[in-house]
Amino acid sequence: MERLKQENYSGEAEGKKIGLWTLKNARGLEVAICNWGARVCQILAPDKNGKFDDVVLGYDTLADAMAGMPEMGAMIGLMANRIANARFELGGRTYELAANDGAHNLHSGPVGCMNRVFDVVGSDERSVSLEIRLPDGTDGFPGNCVLTVVYTLNDDNGLEIKTEVATDAQTIVNICNHAYFNLGGAEAQDILGHVLELNAAHYTTADDTLIPTGEIAPVAGTPFDFTTPHVIGERIDSDNEQLRRGKGYDHNFVLNKPEGDVAVSFAARLSDPGTGRVMEVWTTEPGIQLYTGNFIQSGGMQKKYVGKSGRVMPHRGALCLETQHFPDAVHHANFPSIVLNAGERYSSTTIYRFLTA
Repeated sequence: MERLKQENYSGEAEGKKIGLWTLKNARGLEVAICNWGARVCQILAPDKNGKFDDVVLGYDTLADAMAGMPEMGAMIGLMANRIANARFELGGRTYELAANDGAHNLHSGPVGCMNRVFDVVGSDERSVSLEIRLPDGTDGFPGNCVLTVVYTLNDDNGLEIKTEVATDAQTIVNICNHAYFNLGGAEAQDILGHVLELNAAHYTTADDTLIPTGEIAPVAGTPFDFTTPHVIGERIDSDNEQLRRGKGYDHNFVLNKPEGDVAVSFAARLSDPGTGRVMEVWTTEPGIQLYTGNFIQSGGMQKKYVGKSGRVMPHRGALCLETQHFPDAVHHANFPSIVLNAGERYSSTTIYRFLTA
């Protein structure tokens, strides 16, 4: 797989320059980051034979990325995932948001951080720091906010993503990275043969519009039980109402950790038996959203998206493991709070570590 070309990701928007920053460690792992949406554009990881290949979906050029799926590889905020009826109440006020997912708000709306240019405030061969200022009222959210994202590549083949948010007024925050992974490499067709383990004994059930019902249900005895490793395609089309609603897996899993525990802990392990590639996920977050690419090239997405090397992205051609707080948490008192008060600082760390077996 060819490396992305710097010149193909050069551009300008919002009066700011856009470019590509490539991180590389001593073991040859490479990660390409673009400051448009602070997105992961490419990860070149080795297989069991030492062959490097691209393990994330994306685009060859900035123009293609801007015309494609806006969330792909991007940092999502201020609010990742869904907010019911595109509104919420906070501090006695009602805030109206864009309804871009039926009646609901998804990923902060059609713009969000994913379609904005971040400032690069520091970089070297191992790390890049990006920052974006979001004035009060941006996408409908209160508070003058500053979001900082730091990508660091270490010699354990871990891509660490640290995010911080500061605000001058009470607001709600839930940040995640939305990379689409396929450990089979650039030519792999789907992720149905991948094996997944999740450190989660419960998940949040969803209604037929994928808004959480408020129930935190046990995974035991259901197709959602990944407490031991299972092949993704083994149960994805089971006769299960939750799977029918998501057209596959598109659900938040409750990670096994004490409430309020913000230590970095094990969340997931994904592997591709064919290539021997393995990805571990470690995070400070309380939840992880498993999305199996159900709307790529399906009836729910009429547009065909063409990715790297002119390849049409296939149905279930990749999956997302989005570390975050729970969807629609602002409407569910039994979910961990996403409220950030003035003067407080939101902080989150996630590590995607690439291994072989």
